[in-house]
Amino acid sequence: MSSVIRLLPDHVANQIAAGEVVQRPASVVKELLENAVDAGATSIKLVIKDAGKTLIQVIDNGKGMNEIDASMCFERHATSKIASAEDLFRLQTKGFRGEALASIAAIAHVELKSKEHENELGTHVIIEGSKVVSQEVAVVPNGTSFSIKNLFFNIPARRNFLKSDQVELRHVIDEFERVALAHKDIQFTFINNGSEMFHFPASNYRQRIVNVFGGKTNEKLVPVQESTEIVEIHGFVAKPEYAKKSRGEQFFFVNDRFIKSGYLHHAVTAAFEGLLKDGTHPSYFLYLNLPPNSIDINIHPTKTEIKFDDEQALYAILRATVKHSLGQFNVSPVLDFQKDADLEVPYSYEGTKSVEPTIEVDTFYNPFESMKSGNTLASQIGSDISRGNFNPFENIKSKSSGFGGSSSGNSFQEKKHKSGGWETLYEGISDAKEIILTSNHQFEEEVITGSLFDEDVQQSNSGQQSYQVQKKYIISPIKSGMIIIDQRRAHQRILYEHYLQSFAVKQNSSQQLLFPLSLYYTAYEMELLKEIEAELIQMGFLFEEISNEKLVISGIPVSITESEVSIVLEDLLNDLQDNLPDDVPVLHDRIAKSLALSLAVKTGTYLTDKEQENIVNSLFGCENPQTSPFGKTTFITMKVEDIDKKFM
Repeated sequence: MSSVIRLLPDHVANQIAAGEVVQRPASVVKELLENAVDAGATSIKLVIKDAGKTLIQVIDNGKGMNEIDASMCFERHATSKIASAEDLFRLQTKGFRGEALASIAAIAHVELKSKEHENELGTHVIIEGSKVVSQEVAVVPNGTSFSIKNLFFNIPARRNFLKSDQVELRHVIDEFERVALAHKDIQFTFINNGSEMFHFPASNYRQRIVNVFGGKTNEKLVPVQESTEIVEIHGFVAKPEYAKKSRGEQFFFVNDRFIKSGYLHHAVTAAFEGLLKDGTHPSYFLYLNLPPNSIDINIHPTKTEIKFDDEQALYAILRATVKHSLGQFNVSPVLDFQKDADLEVPYSYEGTKSVEPTIEVDTFYNPFESMKSGNTLASQIGSDISRGNFNPFENIKSKSSGFGGSSSGNSFQEKKHKSGGWETLYEGISDAKEIILTSNHQFEEEVITGSLFDEDVQQSNSGQQSYQVQKKYIISPIKSGMIIIDQRRAHQRILYEHYLQSFAVKQNSSQQLLFPLSLYYTAYEMELLKEIEAELIQMGFLFEEISNEKLVISGIPVSITESEVSIVLEDLLNDLQDNLPDDVPVLHDRIAKSLALSLAVKTGTYLTDKEQENIVNSLFGCENPQTSPFGKTTFITMKVEDIDKKFM
């Protein structure tokens, strides 16, 4: 009986190992970028073609490799970072130079050019499917250049599992942004299909985040800073009003290495408790520095998951730090009231007694002293005031006027007796009103009605045929009983078929905006919008400008309000960024579904009788009224017999 266990050939073993390291072009990008960082580069350039399927090139100005290292780096289990097993728990670098290069060389055409700074000549190596085609001395610039061509050329089955170029490009950009965000001191350049897509100069953390996600990001950021014996935390969180429906802008970096941690993510979301709307997620860019011996980074093949020694303490510190930052910058509610600094007592006056102000009165002051001597009344009053014998009512009581007037009964006292009280103040006003109303002037009057519809429309709808229940369902009677319609699902079906019809006729009505609307997106999102620009124009959107990060809209579809534009486009980008279909009908279907989901009437919305009637009539005018665009039931019927059985 022959044995059944045998050793695999080296080329087969290399291909199997490559499957663990290289899942898609983004995996190669990650390994090469991290190796360039470990090489001490200050400038890194990434060049790709066809989302990395045809070419992935990483050029750095790091320390480079000599002729021996250039050949050894493609050997399996060859590294310059580890000498013993204990070194695994003291790692300070991203990866090991040559850790994944053997796997990459087994499934692609690899070209390496590298030179150390102190040497005049470098090394040029060409490998195809783990076989060294050539290795020679060459004149090359300082640093290292890796060119990975025709990925998975010898494994067609693995290549068939790759997604579309747009999806693979999204993964490449994700890896590029993660490395760029972790290393602010390095200049990064990204060239896609011959055009520069990103250029990040060396800067600080805040500026790097703004460069990656657009200029409008700066106003969203709240700084986070804390230093303890366990961990040092710094970075930024976004203000709650800028929370998004997707989880795209959420980054944890531990010792400058991007990680994913649901446990730490829960700590951040707990700090935002009570500040976020339902269905939204906070954005954060947090950098954690821990002792290397307190973490284990080798629990996951891609090193995106880390095991911490004391997770509970780290959770508590992170949650308290983020919550403190939100309160410190007046983002979250606090108990202290805002105080006016002008009302505060300076510390230099603390403990001193207040001095009561003194008032000095000149008892000999006479305000009438400067009057002319011919004015006898003023002189008399002045002398009386000085003697303290002044009586202001003395002259009023006399029959003759103290001011030189006649005694014809016009004194204040006589007028007081003639007055009939405060009612006399309004005498004659009614007459004036009658004069105004009876004049020949004519005024236009606005007829105020209680409804937006005309009276004949109201009378025609007086026999109501539908009713809304719990602001969720519409009940409408039919001959055999009644139908119960889910208003949101029904509206989704109506909008879905409406937008598909717009794509079919290749035109839709548009309304011009008085002031163009400017929206800001990341570079990748702008590329995605350019891909679907033709479809958006067919729906009724009009664009004035589509730049690298700015979108200017001058017209919108009639069915969309200006306040809904940003929400609709954000939902559309979230739905398409993971998989942009190459087939045009499939793309139209995805866009129609996304818009229908965003614009459909929400559960809990009150509908007028007219709106209920429109939904009922429009639903049964659809080609497939039974289900929503997502395959869910839109309505059910209940016969009279079924209702009668409930009362038996």
